[in-house]
Amino acid sequence: MFSRKLSVPFGLLPDEQKLRFRSEPGGIAKLASVRNIPDSDAYWNDFFVLFDSPSDVFSLIAPNDIRRALLEAPENVATLFRVTVGRLNNLIADHTFPSSAVPSVAAFASSFMKTGSGLADRNTTKEALNCVRVLARVLPVIFDVEGESSIFETEVMWRRHEVENHDGPDASDTTQFVIDDEEDSDNESASQPRSPQKGRLTKQLPSLAEKLLDALFSLLFCCGFTLPKEIQVDHHKISPMTWEKGVGATQDPGPSGPYESNRTEVLRLLLVLLSRQIYVPPPSLFTAPSLYSLHMVQMRDRRDVLVLLCSLLNTAMNASSAHHGIGAMAARLPYNHLVMKGEDTRTNLATLCLQVLCALLDFQSGTARDKAKGTDENRTTAPTARTNAFRYFLMKLHRTQDLSFILDGFLNTMDQQMASMNNILPGARKSIPYIPEMIIFFWKMIELNKKFRSFVLESDKCNDVMAHLVCYLLELKDKPQQHGMCRTLSYILQTFSAEATFGAKLQTPVRMQLPAKYQVPGNAADFLINAVYSVISTTSGQLNSLYPALVIALANASPYLKNLTVTSATRLVQLVASFANPTFLLSDEGHPRLLFFMLEVFNGIIFHQLSDNAHVLYALLQAHQTFEDLATFTLARGLREIRRVQRAKEDLQRRRGSRDNGPLGHGRADSIARGRTVRTPDGNLSRSGTPDSVEKARALDSARALEEGVAHGASETLDDVSGVQRRSEKARGKMKERSPEDEMDESLERIAAAGVGRNGFVPTQDWVASWQTGLQLDPILVLIAELLPKLQELQASQKANSSTAIANFLASVTLDHALPPKPPLAPRRFVWTDASMVWLTSLLWGEIYVKHMSPLGIWNATNVRLFYVKHTPAQQRQLTEAVSNVVGGFLGRTNSETSLGRQAA
Repeated sequence: MFSRKLSVPFGLLPDEQKLRFRSEPGGIAKLASVRNIPDSDAYWNDFFVLFDSPSDVFSLIAPNDIRRALLEAPENVATLFRVTVGRLNNLIADHTFPSSAVPSVAAFASSFMKTGSGLADRNTTKEALNCVRVLARVLPVIFDVEGESSIFETEVMWRRHEVENHDGPDASDTTQFVIDDEEDSDNESASQPRSPQKGRLTKQLPSLAEKLLDALFSLLFCCGFTLPKEIQVDHHKISPMTWEKGVGATQDPGPSGPYESNRTEVLRLLLVLLSRQIYVPPPSLFTAPSLYSLHMVQMRDRRDVLVLLCSLLNTAMNASSAHHGIGAMAARLPYNHLVMKGEDTRTNLATLCLQVLCALLDFQSGTARDKAKGTDENRTTAPTARTNAFRYFLMKLHRTQDLSFILDGFLNTMDQQMASMNNILPGARKSIPYIPEMIIFFWKMIELNKKFRSFVLESDKCNDVMAHLVCYLLELKDKPQQHGMCRTLSYILQTFSAEATFGAKLQTPVRMQLPAKYQVPGNAADFLINAVYSVISTTSGQLNSLYPALVIALANASPYLKNLTVTSATRLVQLVASFANPTFLLSDEGHPRLLFFMLEVFNGIIFHQLSDNAHVLYALLQAHQTFEDLATFTLARGLREIRRVQRAKEDLQRRRGSRDNGPLGHGRADSIARGRTVRTPDGNLSRSGTPDSVEKARALDSARALEEGVAHGASETLDDVSGVQRRSEKARGKMKERSPEDEMDESLERIAAAGVGRNGFVPTQDWVASWQTGLQLDPILVLIAELLPKLQELQASQKANSSTAIANFLASVTLDHALPPKPPLAPRRFVWTDASMVWLTSLLWGEIYVKHMSPLGIWNATNVRLFYVKHTPAQQRQLTEAVSNVVGGFLGRTNSETSLGRQAA
């Protein structure tokens, strides 16, 4: 009577089927144990109907299952790809796809109840999602096993097959999605799919990878799946329409909430395809490009590129202002993220949009490299529609409303992040998880789009942008795992500082509400100077790689700095004193560059804003001994100072005995040894301008070497620095003569060889001379020679009211008759090199990798080659996470799915 035997009642539960798939020979193990499973075998159906969530797929299919199949039955893995991509394309063409967004109870039950004829009611949406999930699980393992060879991918994913051509040439040319360009001088357009030539007897079918990418584009813009069903016209369910209003769209297509989860899953698979390049070592990054990325940036229709670019961009920029009504009120409540423990699909979608967008904009491997333009002197690079269409069309954005939309989206996101950091109740606001990707996108935007860069700098929000970047830098500086992002922020500041508009904006105050711990009196320039000082003086050399960019930013802006406060002027002098300290100066071959750039800061002020910076002049005169010592600096003198400090430490330790042998004793020895005074002839200026806060920077001798390629200026050799104009005769007359004590003796030579330098570097007098004679000390020495005697005379004659007299005197000085000719302004811009491009690609994909380590662990258990993955022991959960799990448990929402995903990874 019955066509098949009924299973036990518990067989109705899908969990039992999932466990059988994981544990029984006919489940995932069959992929490796049985050779040559046919395409039509019912076995493949389980991959499409069994799973109910991404965590099911990543838990039930382990990376080792795929590796074993690749070794023992690679043809089955090829069949899995072929069947899955074929199933996905068939589903898109099926009139029943997508299924109802809110299925009935009967439909839900029938999704796992089998009858004699198969499935009662197909859930085509679930099948399509499972196809996407399975591919996202399997592909990273394939990439890992393949490495640089790509043999399996080439044969299975990218091989085209020729068939007889029964059709005429494709004459269809539909109207494409367009963003009006301000100028059409570049007549290039994104490459079009090649149609077969008339008269050909055969034609090539698209490869499996091309079919997959076409299917993903269709899914991203499918009515009822990722777009509202209401916008569908007739039977055309694939509608290339921007997801949200913003760039290229003036209105929303409709509510996006029900479709955010589907968009997230499709974008996750697209991100996995783009991640092919993380399995290539850095030296091969430009010579072994990812075919998936090349296809995306070079072979898609112009319409496809624009609609995807605008959808990703608008979704990311709108994410910070997506909540309205009751949802917005709940989002502003403290600790709302602990009570509402459910998955935040909007945040997940915004994160993936930014990650995919940054990955596409960052890709410059192989033929996707920007094209060089201009002569050697004015050589620049720029993308074209044929190298990388996404970079090209982002560069072409020019409408004011579009630029304003992007800037507002960036600032709204940073405002939310600032609110989470600047809160009375710790942990009351949830941090924005996609801030690193947002900052990288912002850098790409100002790098590619000159109109946007000018728009930001000329707007009244310029200082807000700078303040957000600097505050985030200050928050990250003490977190070693975030030092890569600190470098990014420093390079953005250097990029901005090279523009004259930025320097002018620094004379206005910061409008946004700064955290109390970062507030300083004065304008935006004072805030920037104090922030740079804080980064350098409190990180003990751990951020040595970004010091040049920060100091160069100050040097670029120095010709525009006016009315700096006493604190800012003191900070600048303290930075010079720390960089001029022999312990730091002689410890690395690149350290004199920092001193060179700091001198440029003062020279920019002296040449261009002398009368508007009385506090800077006074600070310079107070620290005159530091600059005079630099003018006659020799290796012997530096080593003698190092030895004197070392002996002072040893003497102090002997006096204190064994009781104070700890770090506190060392700190006190440092302060005593360095707390000396340097007096002028009349004794009025008693301090040399090196307070305790500056002396912290003298421990910078443990810093790493400066990395090459930081910027055009920072990458100069020391020979280039020494090639700057030599000390002028006038300045040379103000210098002290070198004493015979400056000559090297054997004990000093032993000190030099024993460990003054690091990483095998041994300073020599020739090396010191190569950069010391090129230090631009002339303007400062002339200023000291001209003003110091007058200042001392004024102090002696005006003891009762010397402060007012000194202020009036310094505000009225002019040195045009004494200073050397004013040099032309030549800001140091950040210049991209191969090394810096590889670094940023590694940083971006490192951020993406870490973000996806849980709950799914997309790339876990694979050997990434682009960057090094360091695994640390699991630490105890923090209090906030523990509280959140307790609250979630009370509300019936726990982390069981997350835990399952971690175990599978």
